[in-house]
Amino acid sequence: MLRPQRPLHQAAQDRERRVSPAGLGLDSELVRSRMVGKLRTQGVRDEKVLAAMLAVPRHLFVDTALANQAYEDTSLPIGLQQTISKPSVVARMIELMRGGRGDALLPRVLEIGTGCGYQAAVLAHVARLVISVERLKPLHDKARDLLAPWRMGNVRLVYGDGMRGHPPNAPYDGIIAAAGGGAIPPAWLEQLAVGGRLVAPVARGTGQVLVLVERNERGFVHSEHEAVHFVPLKSGTT
Repeated sequence: MLRPQRPLHQAAQDRERRVSPAGLGLDSELVRSRMVGKLRTQGVRDEKVLAAMLAVPRHLFVDTALANQAYEDTSLPIGLQQTISKPSVVARMIELMRGGRGDALLPRVLEIGTGCGYQAAVLAHVARLVISVERLKPLHDKARDLLAPWRMGNVRLVYGDGMRGHPPNAPYDGIIAAAGGGAIPPAWLEQLAVGGRLVAPVARGTGQVLVLVERNERGFVHSEHEAVHFVPLKSGTT
């Protein structure tokens, strides 16, 4: 589905040659290793997640002008009033969703909000199949182009209303959302497999917290975790 395009591939190579302030090329594994080291000190313990964060070059998913900030623990604009999440938040949410599975891959994951495709690329290293839904057509197209050179056959991008989930491939062993609303949409709960885990930002007071939902044979168990800041969850497509 994702086909390499020569101009994009060349652009990726050009960006890889950019040099960080520390004098290391941004394509250097050492640069990403430093980022992963910081994630460890911040409390991320899932080795599968840390390996995935090490494997994906974040600088290739941000605008060239912002590439030197790619490995800082900060969110960055990707256009259309959307952002690429902080590395620490990406790692933490995926760790919560995995729930201590060790080296095991999640069979099927649904991502709500593809954005530029960075988190989908990370998820591709911890799941056999990733379905990623984006409601903004320009971002859907951008993610498709950015992921194309990597030929990730286990990532399927869908242009659609993320609040509806994606019923054709349900149920999902993991669901992760990159936008926050006042409550978890019912469609997501319906599409979560028994034994599955869902992680999403949910409004609490004037802010947001990460909410983990675990489904078992008796129903759903909710727990709240750290404060976060995500773009608003919206319905429909644009």
